[in-house]
Formats: sequence, C-alpha cells, structure tokens
Amino acid sequence: MRLLVLGGTHFLGRAVVSAALDRSWDVTIFRRGTSGDDPADVHSVRGDYTNPHDVARLAEHGPWDAVIDPLAFVPRETLSVARALKDHVQRYVVVSTVSAYEGWPVEPLIESSTVLDCPSDAGPDYGYDGDPGPSTYGFGKAGCERAVAGTFGEDRTTILRPGVILGPHEYVGRLPWWLRRLEGGGRVLAPGNPARTIQPVDVRDVADFALRCAEGISGVFNVTAPGIETFGDFLGACAAVAAPTGTELIWAPDEFLVSNGVRQWTELPLWRTYAGTWDVDSSRARAAGLTTRPLAKTVRDTWEWVVGEGPELSNERAAELGITAEREAALLAEYESRHHW
Repeated sequence: MRLLVLGGTHFLGRAVVSAALDRSWDVTIFRRGTSGDDPADVHSVRGDYTNPHDVARLAEHGPWDAVIDPLAFVPRETLSVARALKDHVQRYVVVSTVSAYEGWPVEPLIESSTVLDCPSDAGPDYGYDGDPGPSTYGFGKAGCERAVAGTFGEDRTTILRPGVILGPHEYVGRLPWWLRRLEGGGRVLAPGNPARTIQPVDVRDVADFALRCAEGISGVFNVTAPGIETFGDFLGACAAVAAPTGTELIWAPDEFLVSNGVRQWTELPLWRTYAGTWDVDSSRARAAGLTTRPLAKTVRDTWEWVVGEGPELSNERAAELGITAEREAALLAEYESRHHW
C-alpha cells in the first residue's frame, strides 16, 4: 500500500504515519520541514500545502493508493491540492470535524445532519463565529469536504468527522491541562455533572480508522467514542495517574459556573453545557471497523508523554485554555459558602 500523508509529523498526522509504518506500508509525507524531524523509514517531500507549485512538484512523486489529509482548513487551498493530486491518487481521505455540522454543539448529530454551506473555493475568512456555533473553522472544514468530493467524486472520497481528539502529542492541550491541574492537588473545581457522558476519541484510534478507510472505504463517518464514559470517569482517570494524596474534586453545577461567567470549552477544558456536544452518533464508523480504547488508557499514555517529553503548547488555541488559580479559588470559596461547607 502506497500512502501519502499531508503533514505527517504533528499529532494526527504523526499517528497516521506511525500506524502505517507498523503495517509495513510505503509512506510519503509532504511537509514544510520547519519543525521536528522526519520520521524514519518514510519518503519526505518538502513543500507548503498552500503553495500550488510545491503541490504540483509533490504530484510528480506519485502515484499513491491513498492520501490522508489532516491539513484541510481553507477550502480554496484544499481544492488546489485535490486537483493537483486527482490523477496521482486513487482515494482521498480528508479529516474534517463535527464542527462542520450546522447543528453542533446544540443538536444530536448523525452523518445525514445538515452541514454548513461553504463554497469549495472559499477563503480563510468565510462564514462567521456564533455562540454556541457555527464557526469559521466549521465553515472552512465543510468547504474542504466539498472541494475533495467535487474533485475526486463520492466513490473515491472518504470524509472523517471527528469530535474531540485526545492522546499523546496533543497540541491543543486540553488533556495535558487537566493532568497538570490534578498534579497540583488540593481542591479542584470540577465542572457540571460527573455523570455527563462524553465522547473524546484517542488520536491513535482515529489514525487506525483513517488507514482502514484508505484501503477502500468511501463515505462520510463521524469518528467519536461511543459515549458510555463520563466526565467523572475522565477526571477520575486523570487523578489516578497524576494527583497527590488528598486531592479533592469539587463538582460545581452548570448553573453556578454559567452564572459566574466561566468560559465553556476553554476555561475548564471540555466542559460544555449544550446537549449536542457529546451526542454524535458514530455507529456507522463502528460498523465499518472503528474501535476505540478506554478513556483511562488514553489518559495514562498521555500522562507518560507529558512527564516524559513534555507538550509544546505554543499555539493560539492552547493559550486560551485554563482557569487561573486565583479565579478557581474564588469560585470554590463562593460555591462552598453557598452550601455552608
């Protein structure tokens, strides 16, 4: 199997390359080469996804059986890449997101749910940011889906719509933030209902499913965990590997946090009150071979990475994460005073 991975050294791309090499596939990566080293045993082509001349030069290194594209964010750029690779790749697997749905995070979602309307040649600023949604990010991903499907056709296109992806080498930093907070111990502000079910998926499971699709599965697939584990399970797993003795989780209700202006999704990562956030049906992907490991395994492996290599969280999204110690203490004091603790 000859595989092209666009990127290939960053989080999901890295996991895809590792899993493909484990299968003894012939792997080519296309990257700028500005950070990190090339993985061993791959063919590396230098170039910029946004530069048509670089992409045209990449095509000369083909053909490939499939390409996996985690870099699709701007429709007109993805359209240019798809057109350049059309005659050199049999199948295009594009990594989209549940944010491409018009109803996320408010409504339960299946693959036939309405997708945001975005032209295949749209630029980076197309759409708008709503609260709770949609977002320019979601519009862009929807346009990238359209760009690939319109170029390769439905029979040669696979669209993956993951929800939250966690695991080693996570660059956003949601799970690393919680691990470091639990490592700090003390009284920890825990958000909402501990019985709330959640659906984060391990990056390695997304990678494995992407490779399965690359072998010949077309269509659109939501890629999430089944939603049988809870936020309590999640923070419990974080505490089990990172927290010192005496650490206590204080679960504050949604209403208290919302009334105090706590920013959902960022100030307390992964906490969001909207009903559709963790109600994404991935049964179609499971029927096609998606398997997901227990959340505790993802947490444990991520903790080993955090204390071993340490995450590099210098991106804009990571900078938005986390509540300050002072604000957390003030909220805990207010909440506990209301309950006379």
